[in-house]
Amino acid sequence: MHGSGSAEEPGAAGGTGVDHEFLALERELAVFLRRARASSGEMAREVHPELEPAAYGLLVRLESAGRQRATELAAYFGVGKATMSRQLRALEDLGLVAREPDPADGRAWLVRLTDEGLARFRSVRDARRGRYVRKLAGWDRAEVAELARLLRQLNARAEE
Repeated sequence: MHGSGSAEEPGAAGGTGVDHEFLALERELAVFLRRARASSGEMAREVHPELEPAAYGLLVRLESAGRQRATELAAYFGVGKATMSRQLRALEDLGLVAREPDPADGRAWLVRLTDEGLARFRSVRDARRGRYVRKLAGWDRAEVAELARLLRQLNARAEE
């Protein structure tokens, strides 16, 4: 049986409905997310001093998924078209992304990383990976793989 709760409610403390495992998860995720937001801000500034922290995720997505329509990006990030348009315009003004006609639909545009945007992004990403390697140097590779698997599972469930 999972948890250390009472017979009344598995995983609950003394039948009070407080699930300690989920409270611990919530607490650790809050710390992790706070650090991730701060890290995204730092990485965004490393890519370009004027880059907004929220726009860094767009670079990540464009590098991994390739050219995308603005509507696809907005749907992926769960933001409105106006917000996405503003963020893309800022990235375009910084020379990090460019728009090109969609060959499948001449009325639509695809957004892609520019050569400069790709080079800047990869430089920062590689430095970040180096920090992960150093921070997790004492971990077994299987533990790192398990953490990645669990986070992938959590992310997949969040998208459902």
